[in-house]
Amino acid sequence: MTSILILVAAVAAIALTERSVQHLPFAVAALLFNAALLLVFLADLERAILLSGMLAVAIAGISIVKFNHSALKLTVSDLPLAFAGTVPFFVLQYPRMMLGVLAGSALFVFASSAVLLHAAGSPISVASRILLFLLALAGLAMASASRGATLLRLTLTQGRGFYATFMASLVDPACWQQFGGLALSDIANEPLPLREATPARSACSPDIIVIQHESVFDPRIFGLPVEPVVEDFLSPSDGEFGHLNVDIFGGGSWQSEFSLLTGLSSASFGSSAYYLFEKGAGRFHSSLPRSLASLGYKTTLISSCRREFLSYDKFYSSIGIDERIFVDELPPPFDARRFEATNSDAMFLDAVIDAHVRRIADDPTPRFLYALTNFNHGPHNRQLVPSGQFERQRAFAMASFPDAGYVEYYTRLAETASTWQRLRAKLASSFPRRPVLIVHYGDHQPVLTKQIERHLKRPGDERRPFRTFYAIEALSIPHLSPGRGADLDIAFLGTVALQRAGVALDPIFATRASLLDDCGAAYFASASEQKRRFHRTLVDLGLIDLMPNMRRAR
Repeated sequence: MTSILILVAAVAAIALTERSVQHLPFAVAALLFNAALLLVFLADLERAILLSGMLAVAIAGISIVKFNHSALKLTVSDLPLAFAGTVPFFVLQYPRMMLGVLAGSALFVFASSAVLLHAAGSPISVASRILLFLLALAGLAMASASRGATLLRLTLTQGRGFYATFMASLVDPACWQQFGGLALSDIANEPLPLREATPARSACSPDIIVIQHESVFDPRIFGLPVEPVVEDFLSPSDGEFGHLNVDIFGGGSWQSEFSLLTGLSSASFGSSAYYLFEKGAGRFHSSLPRSLASLGYKTTLISSCRREFLSYDKFYSSIGIDERIFVDELPPPFDARRFEATNSDAMFLDAVIDAHVRRIADDPTPRFLYALTNFNHGPHNRQLVPSGQFERQRAFAMASFPDAGYVEYYTRLAETASTWQRLRAKLASSFPRRPVLIVHYGDHQPVLTKQIERHLKRPGDERRPFRTFYAIEALSIPHLSPGRGADLDIAFLGTVALQRAGVALDPIFATRASLLDDCGAAYFASASEQKRRFHRTLVDLGLIDLMPNMRRAR
């Protein structure tokens, strides 16, 4: 009788945390399997069921925390990330949340120990234990084959089925395959024939400047107003602009960088997405900078992080960025230590444009410049814009949405917009006849948007957390059509930049451009068979190297 009551309580707890009737049968099957597995070692039903229920609630709790900070639920593929620097990162960025996780973990260990030591029930025979285990295993296998379980991998962005999603990933071979090396999850068996190269529209190739704006999103996607300077930055009246769909939320900027530069989705590589700069160096032989270099461009990266950060130097070298400048290498009067106190865009972007101007002053060679900012990185409980500056913008944000984190976000955004307005004018006046295409985009939303969404109670949209912005501006390029553009996936943004610049597209980029209509505003989320066949072509041509023994970068 006691074991039945414990089982009913465990199922009720799972039902409350799962928030999904559709996935509840699989979750219960997983609960019973874990209980049967524990029963083999513990010998009594009471402790086995109780510990299985506690484990299910703990997994659901961790998944909910992860979902609230990354907009993605917990899967087995996430486990290696705990050893890849994410735990120290979360401790630094979200200490209160991590303190709660630590307290919950301690409580779980204490409660589990108490159950093991003091809650033993009547033992059952070994034969009965093995029989129950085999029955539970058969039940889990049947539940795993059900349509509800097979669709769980498609619900990572939905706030339900937390325990079921993790357990489904645990029995999914594709999730474990990612641990052994790079593997593409969306690849067909048959290749896609490549399109012919597209010729350039003009004999004069423009400079191309791409600026990644850390954690910047358009407040208007939440119905929040913006001032004219911010509006002109996010949606320039003489440029092209729109929503940008990205693969990440809350962090992992390098995954957006990867997608922009390779034209691939980081999500296609599963758990390896987080490690792509380390595991992917030398494996991707078609990229935006490589394509531009083949057209005679000089390629430069200027990053707001230091050279030793992750594997930035190695990865960017491998995809064709010839000159790589990190924040501690920018020349005076730029002061890296002073900059790192705030990561101010006013300081960094000024140094970036100065460095670019020096390089093009006496050199007509077209340039590709990729700049990585860090100003609006969370958390937003620190005031980085000094008091006395942008106070009108701060008051505007407070009146729009009275939350200290949002006010700080908007004030930083106002500084960025004001800074860019000045630097754009400087570029235009310094080289009035030199054509320049400028692409701005946000790499991901900050965690604070979860709070905004909860407070404003916006209509449900599971893709909203993965939506930022892009804006394309042109100096001395007559053929750019201003106005709202199509919503884009970040994997297409580099291709669209080449199209707007009017430069030649090689067969790879010409083929990728042909997928725009087929995939629409999504790339990884698209079910396009053409995309899957394109990936097969890239692998067959050796442009994506998935082999365990990696070739040297070409």
